[in-house]
Amino acid sequence: MPSKTRRFFLNGLTLTLSALLMRGISMIFGVYVSNLAGSEAVGLYSLLGSVYAFSITLATAGINLSTTRLVSDALGLGDKARARITVKRALRICLISGAFASILLFFMAAPLGEHFLGDARSVRPLRILSFTLTPIAVCACLSGYFNAVRRVKVNAAFQVASQLIKILFTVYLLSRLLNKDAEQACIALVLGGAGSELVSLILSYALYLFDRKKLDGGKTGSFDDGIAKKLLQISLPVTASACIRSALSMLQHVLIPKGLKASGKSWSASLSSYGALHGMAMPLILFPSAIVASFAGLLIPEVSECCVRNDTLRLRRVAFRTLSLSLFFSIGVSGIMIFYSSPLGLSVYNSGETAEYIKIMAPLIPVMYIDSAVDAILKGSGHQVYSMNVNIADTLTACVLAITLIPKMGIMGYVISIYATEILNTALSLVKMISVTGMRPRIFHQVIMPIVCIIGATNASWLILKLFDVSMSGGISLGLHICLTLAVYVALLFITKTVGHEEGEFLTAALLSEKKYSKITNNPAGN
Repeated sequence: MPSKTRRFFLNGLTLTLSALLMRGISMIFGVYVSNLAGSEAVGLYSLLGSVYAFSITLATAGINLSTTRLVSDALGLGDKARARITVKRALRICLISGAFASILLFFMAAPLGEHFLGDARSVRPLRILSFTLTPIAVCACLSGYFNAVRRVKVNAAFQVASQLIKILFTVYLLSRLLNKDAEQACIALVLGGAGSELVSLILSYALYLFDRKKLDGGKTGSFDDGIAKKLLQISLPVTASACIRSALSMLQHVLIPKGLKASGKSWSASLSSYGALHGMAMPLILFPSAIVASFAGLLIPEVSECCVRNDTLRLRRVAFRTLSLSLFFSIGVSGIMIFYSSPLGLSVYNSGETAEYIKIMAPLIPVMYIDSAVDAILKGSGHQVYSMNVNIADTLTACVLAITLIPKMGIMGYVISIYATEILNTALSLVKMISVTGMRPRIFHQVIMPIVCIIGATNASWLILKLFDVSMSGGISLGLHICLTLAVYVALLFITKTVGHEEGEFLTAALLSEKKYSKITNNPAGN
């Protein structure tokens, strides 16, 4: 189905470009904040983020996934009336869960900030964040609807607009601060986020009211009363698992600076180290993952449709292509991050410490990137509870490692815990995906050859530019090195035929129109 593949590709490209734009702006903004307020403020804000993440999980109640699944199923059966009522019921659930989470965070801000986080400066920011939870819950529901009906440009526009508003508002607030201490910097950051969430809610709901006219028609039958129950049957197990995982993750991130302090550092130095790794190096490491994450989000309705129609052949092909392309991309990114870690850290953050963290974490990139794609396939095929249980297991492991390793080993204990938990999570999810889809991975084709290609590409580009006396210092020179490396890497993937039949078929169908699409064999790899 070339037209369907091309639509999927173009939708993913739209989300990717918007996500890269957002992350690029966000990373520049992060550099601005770290330079203005310091890594201690970044560390404190990251601590707030762990509590906020749990609150968002509670507020959204897994409704994004359940809305996407049930609306996709209804439209797959041609039942527009059911799709319309599904969104209506989902919005009611979001209003209730969002209001509950908002009230809870507001009144728990003081004990959480003073006793759990151990920093009284976090109380006021937490109370401000509580007012954003209901808008976030409603937006999550509407985002699920837009994903289900493949209106990805709408979601992309919301995300870009929300990010820009947040940054503009926050920059204004930070510039007005007379005393730019960590608490005031965090208050400015959360106020900017609150403003952007409100604008995002208004825009998304207005466009939903306009878009839902396409779902008019059809009659509502006895299924009406059962929709809320089905939404909850999907969302509640996800919410329960997500809340457990989020609570454990919150505990893990609280334990990190406390463990660093126990290793001999001051509280300020502990927050600074935590901010440098978690708030500075990791955003750069995860920046290119927007490409995988954007396509992964679109996989949920695609896989759900395959399961509804019992199309096991297409499901297997989707799984194989997803794994291959995700590995090709992530291994390339990993090689570039390792090779250019020092100039990247110095050019972006002007920090040798951050550059060292980038080099240490870069080998883990393929494991982190493919996890989001594998999770999307599991969620789309109805195995979201398994996926969440795996996430709980890895976060629990992270907490145990944080308690045992960080006080003894310092920041390297945190690094080891990240490696252990990410590998555990991805391995368990990957085994389950292979079992569900029947897809067989090809280690030489999907892993070994891309590694050989990126090693050749980094060294070849370095030698070529060395001949022209182009150094790696400076943004333009570094960008030239990375672009040449990418070009050589892609060329080597094709020259060595690492990009094989399955990937070539997908790319041909994605890039060519229906008329230009030539005959392609239907013999799937991995059968």
